[in-house]
Amino acid sequence: MSWWWAGAIGAANNKLDENEVPPNYQSVALVVGMTGIVGNSMAEILLLADTPGGPWKVYGVARRPCPSWNDDHPINYISCDVSDSDDVEAKLSSLTDITNIFYVTWTNRSTEKENCEANGKMLKNVLNVVIPNCPNLKHICLFTGRKHYVGPFERLWNTQAHDSPLTEDLPRLDCPNFYYTLEDILFEEVGKKAGLTWSVHRPGNIFRFSPYALMNLVGTLCVYAAICKHEGAVLRFPGCKAAWDGYSDADLIAEHQIWAAVEPYAKNEAFNVSNGDVFKWKHLWKVLADQFEVECGEFEEGKGVRLQELMKDKGPVWDDIVRENGLLSNKLEDTGKWWFVDLILENAVPLDTMNKSKGAWIFWIQKFKEFIPFLD
Repeated sequence: MSWWWAGAIGAANNKLDENEVPPNYQSVALVVGMTGIVGNSMAEILLLADTPGGPWKVYGVARRPCPSWNDDHPINYISCDVSDSDDVEAKLSSLTDITNIFYVTWTNRSTEKENCEANGKMLKNVLNVVIPNCPNLKHICLFTGRKHYVGPFERLWNTQAHDSPLTEDLPRLDCPNFYYTLEDILFEEVGKKAGLTWSVHRPGNIFRFSPYALMNLVGTLCVYAAICKHEGAVLRFPGCKAAWDGYSDADLIAEHQIWAAVEPYAKNEAFNVSNGDVFKWKHLWKVLADQFEVECGEFEEGKGVRLQELMKDKGPVWDDIVRENGLLSNKLEDTGKWWFVDLILENAVPLDTMNKSKGAWIFWIQKFKEFIPFLD
């Protein structure tokens, strides 16, 4: 399947030419969180000519106006604050042709109790409007993450989590978690419409492009490296020894959600998503330093670096970098997510498993054996 291997990178090369006749759409997607890492990827992959379930018509929803770096996505962009029920009603109630919802957005508050309230309200606002108004709605993909197993940010690494490998059937932790709130709302609302199905997708760390993402490891580390280059400083590693030596993976989950939207095996199931390239941070650190032409620092035992502290007075430095290099106007506090990098790299990443998703491929391979002799 050429689509499965195409990925988001280079997807724009396969999009419809502006002068081509509009296709007869087979599916209509509502991507909530269009400007995030996953949402941006969804917009590209859904528009591939050979994406399963297509041709796809895409509505992209985000709070901000459509950014310039989304200009090449031929989608129907809707600026809508999904935390405002009136705005959701005004902007989304007229969209009656939606067949699939890809919910890939979230908001961050001071406590997990507030996260549960704010994020639960956002999802409920969307579902309360879309489900009743879209008679052809078939499936809802909910994007959550590995915090399902290790606890919320305020208790991350301190909660009695499960032993690795993390599997989808593990019980919930005994603590507040807005991922649990989102799942409960999803199950309740889906149950109100006959035939409507769902899937939940739980990735680990996601590596891709989006300046607007709340959790953007790649973008934040690149900003850090650019500041080191500007100041002639060593690129020091902001994490613990376990993270420096441990393995991690880079995830792209848009394809996985599309697969779940069209695959009967995936209906009403939750899946881990850890299908990226395996690497060690100490190896990637050298690549990052080479890319930005800075001195690569080694891990220094007892001399931990916390980016949130190191970068707190670097706003003027970033302003100089933006001006001198003719970059799009942006502020350091909007670009670098220092708290997130510190949080992720202060401990080793737990291992989860993709065996449940792989089971679907084994099932279909067995089915195809009678038609394809070389599979015997």
